[in-house]
Amino acid sequence: MAEEVERDASVKGGAGLRLGILTRLSLFLAVMGPGLITGIVDDDPTGIAGYSIAGARFGYSFLWAIVLCVFALAIIAEMAARLGAITGRGLADLIRERFGVRITTLAMLVLLVANATTTVAEFAGVAGASEIFGVSKYLTVPLAAALVLGVVILGSYHHVEKVLLLGSLVFVAYIITGFLAKPDWGQVATHSVVPSFHFSLPYLTVLIGVIGTTITPWQQFYLQSGVVDKGLGEREYRLVRWDVYAGAFACTLVAFFIIVTTAATLHANGEPAETVTDVGRALHPLAGDFAANLFAIGLLNASLLAAAVLPLSTAYAVCGAFGWERSVSRRLREAPAFFGLFAGLIVIGAAAVLIPGLPLLTLLFIPNVVGGILLPVILILMLKLVNDRRIMGRWVNSSRQNAVAWVTTIVMVALAAVYALVAILQLAGIVNA
Repeated sequence: MAEEVERDASVKGGAGLRLGILTRLSLFLAVMGPGLITGIVDDDPTGIAGYSIAGARFGYSFLWAIVLCVFALAIIAEMAARLGAITGRGLADLIRERFGVRITTLAMLVLLVANATTTVAEFAGVAGASEIFGVSKYLTVPLAAALVLGVVILGSYHHVEKVLLLGSLVFVAYIITGFLAKPDWGQVATHSVVPSFHFSLPYLTVLIGVIGTTITPWQQFYLQSGVVDKGLGEREYRLVRWDVYAGAFACTLVAFFIIVTTAATLHANGEPAETVTDVGRALHPLAGDFAANLFAIGLLNASLLAAAVLPLSTAYAVCGAFGWERSVSRRLREAPAFFGLFAGLIVIGAAAVLIPGLPLLTLLFIPNVVGGILLPVILILMLKLVNDRRIMGRWVNSSRQNAVAWVTTIVMVALAAVYALVAILQLAGIVNA
């Protein structure tokens, strides 16, 4: 793949000549995909809801946190991508061999619960977007489930990747919406670099939620599996790294403009918002029909992308943990457990949203609690793996990388612990955010 592009490009100029700009761009485009998709899909309905509520309640106050998230997300994602490129194996694979079956089984059970409930959230996003347009969820949710199943089960990895990358372009809608909202760019610039902190439970809850929905356990499993499934190795690693950085930047850029949009409209006009449906409806009189429709289109697109990637990350992780065949490029009969698990999560997620009276808000809290518990464990296991010379050889973390990675991990562990605690208290009805 990337090797062929490089070899063909160097035939005329000789092996000693440097690749030109166009050739380097071709190499990057050949490698691009896993990192960018992982970053973009992180802006799923739960993330969009968190960013929207942050902007509606606290204005531009959280923009500085989003800027810092760029670096944290890039550092953690780079380690996952490097593990995949150098070892040629998925994260669950490595955890099982390095730490044993018991730890792996426990981690997979927790991940399965977190991702199953998050898949429900993705289809709840489809329902919410369709309600903004006045279309019944009983029509759109089954259609969305059928579309996602068809694309993944009938396509190869490269086909699925192209569909996901094409869908990622729709996220530009949130950037356009941000400009249409006509924010105070002076305040935007100030809050992007100057932290604004309040020691109140509502503020801390939303802050932890914003950071906690940006870095999640499923990302590491999907990203590493995506690198392996695409056949990217040590030769392509340096380009893979830029793909990861592009994904981290894209993820936080979308989050940034969602906060800007809701801060300039809902917060500025004192409009409350508890759900993304509230946000979409409130934007009509405040920012105009075009901006509101763009917001809804972005939500629908985010829901569809996440509804494909979340179950895929689960299928990759669980099948990798137990040594079962897993790849989108395989046929159904070659990887029955992989496709069966993927399809099962899609059906459960879509069906749950259609059950009348189901407490969806309660279900949406569960992934936050479970993810908050699992994330610190995954980060620590990743750091142990990426520093094991028997696995990584010369590609282990440098002293500088370890210093930055451990500081990031410690901060994420602390935030995840507090986030899980607050979410549990909210779930139990002890506190309200």
